[in-house]
Amino acid sequence: MSRAGSTPEQRAEYRAGLRAALEAGYKILGEGGEAMDAVTAAVSAMEDCPLFNSGKGAVFNTAGKNELETSLMLSKPPASHPAIPPARRGVGLTLLTHVRNPSALARALYLAPDLLPHAFLSGATAESLAESLGEPLVPESYFYTKKRWLEHRRGLGLPDEPFPYPDPDEDEKTDRDLPLLDLQPTGTVGAVALDVRGCIASLTSTGGRTNKLVGRVGDTPHMGAGFWAEEWPAAAGWVQKAWGKIWGLPACHALGVSGTGDGDYFIRCATAVTIAHRVKHLGESLEKAAAYAVEELRQQGGIGGVIALDNMGNVAMPLNCPGMYRGVVRKDGVPLTAIFDDDVLE
Repeated sequence: MSRAGSTPEQRAEYRAGLRAALEAGYKILGEGGEAMDAVTAAVSAMEDCPLFNSGKGAVFNTAGKNELETSLMLSKPPASHPAIPPARRGVGLTLLTHVRNPSALARALYLAPDLLPHAFLSGATAESLAESLGEPLVPESYFYTKKRWLEHRRGLGLPDEPFPYPDPDEDEKTDRDLPLLDLQPTGTVGAVALDVRGCIASLTSTGGRTNKLVGRVGDTPHMGAGFWAEEWPAAAGWVQKAWGKIWGLPACHALGVSGTGDGDYFIRCATAVTIAHRVKHLGESLEKAAAYAVEELRQQGGIGGVIALDNMGNVAMPLNCPGMYRGVVRKDGVPLTAIFDDDVLE
């Protein structure tokens, strides 16, 4: 993606999609809802928008199929579900082909430890559980968009046709007329939220990288690679506790991370957990730790970026590439968005 190769109309469409996701999450948080539910609402909005590489806008693999991935992780169990054990932490899902909103399935399975005692699941079993939980399943044709199909075929040096599905009727079209801003993407969509109880949730969803091998698993469902959320106690010394009370500091630290980019490098570098552990063990700021991890990706040959949030309300969104769709909404309810590396949130 590049500013020079974009138009004002394109940029406006993507910013509108980002704002819709931010507003969906903010509505839940503003009403005192759970971080888990806020990130699910935000990511579902992007999964339903064909502009983004997830859900309806997912890219194709080398066989011309959509294989979707998602993950959810919480810094601590949600207050609305106190029976969830703290050690459960989160869940990752991959190789989904019929789940309309993978993010909603990740939430549903996280809340069902008796049904899914594992941290990672794939394919037909995950979709069978989705059906038992009442999560909508759709035919493979639902994920098809002509623009992503053309990217897939042209990326492999193949002719555009034959198309796997006929064009929908004019009044049923959901694909946008504007050309996509990101070509042959490797990215994801994700959201990180902090609720009034101090819980942080991170949720990520993707179609993977364009023309990936069949069965390839990226960083999105890999705990510690493409996503992370964690809480740990503040310093235990009496002096630190006293200063904490004076300055109104929380009794614990928490943060959440969601990554986007070349997932193979996120896996190799364990990018998401690297950020958390640099904050936890080195005492770095969230901004410094996130910048380090994203620069490490660049040095290893990987492009991408992260969104990261701590329980003090600090936000970091570093990237090492020309652009990354990103945005933030705070207590004032004003959604701020950016696209290119030199953009200011506005």
